Amino acid sequence: MPSDQQRLERIQRAIVGSNWDALICSLPTNVLLLSGYWPVVGTSLAVATKDGQVGLVVPEDEHELAGKSWAHELCTFEGGSLDEIKTATKAVRAPLSQLAKKLKITGAIGYEAGDFHEPSSYASMHFFGGTLRDIISEAVPNAQLVSADDQLKALRSVKTPNEIARLRAACAIAEKAFEHGRKNLCAGLTETEVAAEFRDLLSTKGVGFNGVERADGFTFCMSRPNSAEAYAAYQRSRSRALEPGDLALVHCNSYADGFWTDITRTFCIGEPDHRKRRLYEAIFAAREAALKAVRPGAKNASVDRAAREILEKHGFKKEFKHGSGHEVGFSAINHTAHPRIHPASVETLETGMVFNIEPGIYIEGWGGMRHCDMVAATDDGAELLTPFQATLEELIIH
Repeated sequence: MPSDQQRLERIQRAIVGSNWDALICSLPTNVLLLSGYWPVVGTSLAVATKDGQVGLVVPEDEHELAGKSWAHELCTFEGGSLDEIKTATKAVRAPLSQLAKKLKITGAIGYEAGDFHEPSSYASMHFFGGTLRDIISEAVPNAQLVSADDQLKALRSVKTPNEIARLRAACAIAEKAFEHGRKNLCAGLTETEVAAEFRDLLSTKGVGFNGVERADGFTFCMSRPNSAEAYAAYQRSRSRALEPGDLALVHCNSYADGFWTDITRTFCIGEPDHRKRRLYEAIFAAREAALKAVRPGAKNASVDRAAREILEKHGFKKEFKHGSGHEVGFSAINHTAHPRIHPASVETLETGMVFNIEPGIYIEGWGGMRHCDMVAATDDGAELLTPFQATLEELIIH
């Protein structure tokens, strides 16, 4: 992974500004932030210093992947052997101590101290949790440990040009998957079968695309009355078979080397009737209004209001049951991350923030519709990272 100089400089400024010697992280999201490497099973540690140096402690079997990071120092450990059953907490202590000495860390250290929201990087993941403090204390005995949660949240909220480029690649992979899924979408398929059609290409076309090492994701289809529940905190495909006239809401959270997408399209199986056309018209108008409101310095709540007022004018005030968007990038869905495009948000947008715009209408017992795009805030306004399937004609399945 080529070094991201802007990211390294931002990390260094945060460390110096906090009067720390170093910052040590264990969550894969933060290891990616600091080093450009997205750990597989969650047992890696990343260290960044006030001098701009970055070190990694990784299990031996992740050495090849981690070697493509921009870390200046890379230490490995043996996670287990036939001679000994060893926990990761025990295994990382010695290499972290060696790395701390090599990087001359002696003073205050920022670390992950609070609760967290973390996307899955593998089928099973390890989290150091509260033991991270003990590990660091043993590796650097005289260090003062300070919570770095606020600084990490701020660092993750504004992406560098290199990170936005990687998100464009993740969105381009998702576009291929959506094109494939649309071609195979038809009445008779179950929701689970539709979801599988949209998921397959996330990995088969993702791995190797622009040098991507690991790509896959999660897709869901919700149709007819099930789509009315798509405002919930999670999505769920069922065994229901699609019928002519159905709305089929397809939701995708995909990743490419740790950079995530959050995309939704709602397809109509056959020609939409007047009621469905009203929904599409309202959704697209709300989407357009929100995109026009995106600019550096704009209040997040004003972007939400732009979409919400349009849906209210179309008669769907009560049917829009969630915020208009949230941060996307280092995770697909993290409702504590900045920015929040929400009526109660008091924050403002900055150039480099990446988030989704997702106006939705959910009518209980009848159906639901959402159009969710990925957006980057630029000096000139919104850069749409997911411009595909953005017209009614593209969403009608004939």
